[in-house]
Amino acid sequence: MAHSGINKVVLAYSGGLDTSIILKWLKDEYGCEIVTFTADIGQGEEVEPARAKAVAAGIKEIYIEDLREEFARDYVFPMFRANAVYEGEYLLGTSIARPLIAKRLVEIANETGSDAISHGATGKGNDQVRFELGAYALKPDVKIIAPWREWDLLSREKLMNYAAAHGIEVDFAKQSKKSPYSMDANLLHISYEGDNLEDPWSEPNEDMWRWTVSPEAAPDRPTYVELSYENGDIVAIDGEAMSAAAVMEYLNKVGGENGIGRDDIVENRYVGMKSRGCYETPAGTIMLKAHRAMESLTLDREAAHLKDELMPKYAAMVYNGYWFSPEREALQALIDQTQKVVNGTVRVKLYKGNVIVAGRKSPTHSLFDESIATFEDDAGAYDQKDAGGFIKLNALRLRVGARRKS
Repeated sequence: MAHSGINKVVLAYSGGLDTSIILKWLKDEYGCEIVTFTADIGQGEEVEPARAKAVAAGIKEIYIEDLREEFARDYVFPMFRANAVYEGEYLLGTSIARPLIAKRLVEIANETGSDAISHGATGKGNDQVRFELGAYALKPDVKIIAPWREWDLLSREKLMNYAAAHGIEVDFAKQSKKSPYSMDANLLHISYEGDNLEDPWSEPNEDMWRWTVSPEAAPDRPTYVELSYENGDIVAIDGEAMSAAAVMEYLNKVGGENGIGRDDIVENRYVGMKSRGCYETPAGTIMLKAHRAMESLTLDREAAHLKDELMPKYAAMVYNGYWFSPEREALQALIDQTQKVVNGTVRVKLYKGNVIVAGRKSPTHSLFDESIATFEDDAGAYDQKDAGGFIKLNALRLRVGARRKS
């Protein structure tokens, strides 16, 4: 029988063991109807099998959606206009996917007349915060069920016993082949946590990595790629127009083949603990390097420096789950204003784990003036005598201070 006024719940459902158990647990504990939502955001796994599992579980309202283009266009690309990096290393691959999933959970709840939404994030991690902050920002009175904060199934053994006791089918062949790591994947990255990675001194096993070859095994010849930009976004590769999702799929492939994008990080979670994770972000690594190269040619110095000062705040907002906050939206408006001049082409060389800028040009917005910057005779374009006064004016406070000390 339903309790707490909850009659229907939208569940973020992958069809895997954990969410299959959550589906059954919700039915038993809340006596409610379940709507399942499965999103394809480029995780590289088939999502249609989730439909068959949901049908077998008696679910009548099933949402399976391809959100790859929306994810790349409306979430990843705006974030990369900001050059966002958390704590100097993390390219926010998991963080940036959560707002979109939260948004669709809320929208589906509205469409289906559901009373609540539910997710499978644990009570120890950042994802519970990201899902729920996003949901509350869009639907202030939404009810949220987080089973990991309610039940006592806090180990793999307890989950398996629950599955056996309730007739939940477990693919033991698949379970035996399952990676020992907790993984999350989308168009931007794949992450790994757990097992030997819980010791920060332990080097990741080579067979853990799925998207990239090791730099040592990468080709001995470099790969060149030309990225065309409009308003800060990549719109073509090697002259071929591409959608945002297609850009990322291509760069993940070519980057992975050249050993690009591996990272091993100890990060500070929003909930207070330090966590060690490994990441493969081939497309993102290339995109960040190339975007900064395009900006170096086209952005005014002070606009570029202001962006760099604000970037850590923007990255923290994304990491901590404040995508739909007024402060992130205000910063995005400023960032997007700067990107109107970020147009042109960047050529990068990919070689054994390295992304090397090999050229940049902007016929319409380059601020590089060769007649001024040249080491040769500039024909009076820059009067070097002017530098003396400039230096003296900037030295004035230093000279006054030095006199007071003497």
